[in-house]
Amino acid sequence: MLAFETYEVEPVVAPPLADRREIALVIDSVVKAFSDESRMPWSKKPKKPPVRAVDDISVEIGKGEIFGLLGANGSGKSTLIRLISTLLIPDAGQVSVFGYDVQADEKQVKRLINRVSVEASFFKKLSAAENLMYGARLYGLDVRDAKLRALDILKQLGLSEKRFYEPLEHMSRGMQQKVAIARGLLTSPVLLLLDEPTTGLDPRSKKDVQEFILRMRQEHQTTVFLTTHDMDEADHLCDRIAVIDAGRIVAMDTPAGLKSHLARERGVAEVSMEDVFLSLTGRSLDEDIEGMEEDDD
Repeated sequence: MLAFETYEVEPVVAPPLADRREIALVIDSVVKAFSDESRMPWSKKPKKPPVRAVDDISVEIGKGEIFGLLGANGSGKSTLIRLISTLLIPDAGQVSVFGYDVQADEKQVKRLINRVSVEASFFKKLSAAENLMYGARLYGLDVRDAKLRALDILKQLGLSEKRFYEPLEHMSRGMQQKVAIARGLLTSPVLLLLDEPTTGLDPRSKKDVQEFILRMRQEHQTTVFLTTHDMDEADHLCDRIAVIDAGRIVAMDTPAGLKSHLARERGVAEVSMEDVFLSLTGRSLDEDIEGMEEDDD
C-alpha cells in the first residue's frame, strides 16, 4: 500500500523491463482512414480524399512492457487505441492481442483488455461506488468482490473511502479520472490501454497513478499501452516510446535511445524529451496542452 502521510513528490523510475520474449500486442501494417462526413450530397465542392488517421503502423509490444505513444492532438493516438480495443475496424493490416485477432477473436480479446480514456463517461449523479458496481455488473463480475477490489484500487490511488460514496458531480476532474482508472482495472486486464491517464491530476495524484501502473506491471506483468502529453511521464515511466505524427510512427526507441540519438546528431551532451519531440514533428506538445486547457475553461 502507498504511504499517503507525505506529499513530497519524487520522480517515478521504471524498473528493468520484464521478460519480453512473449509478445502481448502485435500491430501489423495497420491503416485506418476517415472520409469527410460533413460534405452534403448535393455540394458542388470536390470530394476530399479520405484522411489516414493511422497510416501503415507496425509495432510489437512484449508482455509486461510499458509502451508510450507521444503525439499531438489529431496525430492518430486515440484512433490507434480504439483499433486495439475493438471499437474500430482497420481498413488494412491486423491487430492481435496475445495471438487473438481483434476482429476474428473479438470476444477473447475483450476478456484480456480494458481501456481508460480521459473522456470516460459516468452517471454524475451517482456515487463512485454506484458507478463502479454498475460497471462490475456489465462485466459479469461478482459485485461484492468487485467492490472490495475497487476500494483497494482507489485507496492506492489516493482516494479516501469517504469519497467512494460521494456523487461524482462533487468530485474534481482528477478524482473522476481515478475512478475511471479503477473501473478499467476491475477486470484485471492483462493488456491495459490508457489514453492520457494522468491528464488533470495534481502532482501527488499523478505520482500515485504512475506508481500504481508500475506496481501492476511488477506484481501481475500487466502490459500497458499509454498515450501521454507529459514528457517526464513518458521519459521515466515507459520502457519504449513511439512518436506519432500525421498517422505515422516517425521514431521508436527507449527514452534514453531517442535522446542519445538526437544528442549525437546535434553534437551536444544531452537533450530533453521535449527536444526530441520538437525535432521529429516540428511542434511542441505545450501547444496542445494549452489548447486542452482552453477547451476545459
